[in-house]
Amino acid sequence: MPSFDIVSKVDLQTLDNAINTVKKEITNRFDFKDSHVNLELNKKDLKLTVEVESDMKLGQVIDVLISRSMRQGLDATIYDQSKEPYQSGKVYKQDILVRNGIKQEDAKKIVKLIKDSGLKVQAAIMDDIVRVTGKKIDDLQDVIQLCRNANLGIPLQYINMKS
Repeated sequence: MPSFDIVSKVDLQTLDNAINTVKKEITNRFDFKDSHVNLELNKKDLKLTVEVESDMKLGQVIDVLISRSMRQGLDATIYDQSKEPYQSGKVYKQDILVRNGIKQEDAKKIVKLIKDSGLKVQAAIMDDIVRVTGKKIDDLQDVIQLCRNANLGIPLQYINMKS
């Protein structure tokens, strides 16, 4: 039976390249001249720490981060900015988590979306992936289109298409 997997993975090398590009652009920008800007990526925890002088510059750094990441081929929704920035001495800091893998509740939303669509496919949750199987490849392509059109708030990739 034809099948494919729905995953949410981030390529660490591409992410690292995007962050290095952001650092390079910020050092070359005139409005950041002689100002404290620090971006640190913890690859183990997939956490990005941004340190700047003011709240306005924090917004600018995050805008540059998202635009450069999208140019590198990363989805803008991989950055979880739910934590509020905080002030530590003279600098503003914000911890941004990088989403990698589908959480259990997000996987349940995807499965419910697929089942409610009425397509003749089966969806199963396997750790941090959702496997979709069906009799026709056209049904599987409809599921991919359905997931792309649904605004789930997480970046999804579709891999291992087997017929």
